[in-house]
Amino acid sequence: MSKPSNDAKNAEQKLYSMREVCKRTGFPYETLKFYCNKGLVPNLKRSEGNYRLFDENDIGWIESLKCLRRCGMSIEEMQRYKDLCMQGRKSIPEHRKILAEKLENLRKEQEKIQASIDFILWKNNLYNDIESGKVPYKSFLLKNPDKE
Repeated sequence: MSKPSNDAKNAEQKLYSMREVCKRTGFPYETLKFYCNKGLVPNLKRSEGNYRLFDENDIGWIESLKCLRRCGMSIEEMQRYKDLCMQGRKSIPEHRKILAEKLENLRKEQEKIQASIDFILWKNNLYNDIESGKVPYKSFLLKNPDKE
């Protein structure tokens, strides 16, 4: 018995509509359409009615696009990253370079967010201490904070 051809395998593979992919990935319909129009989803398939169709590999890549965008990549950067991915293994060093830059930026943002969280926690603790009478109320804005 011979192995099934790639055409037979592809015919058996489930394909999903834009709406199904959006529901599954949480992607807004217009965003996915925009990404497709920008060429960010390669190997795009079409139905007989010219509707976009996606397979499991496409959905995995769309999830990756969502993460790349959350990492702060611009559309142009995502296009560059996709182009590198299309080159296969040989482009992995360039992938690493791009991701290392994004990771550095995210860590800087994380430090800023942590500083903001620390400030809010400190202020809440200060307010608890003021309300419990442990420390007097002081304000940078009121000349006479005791006369509220």
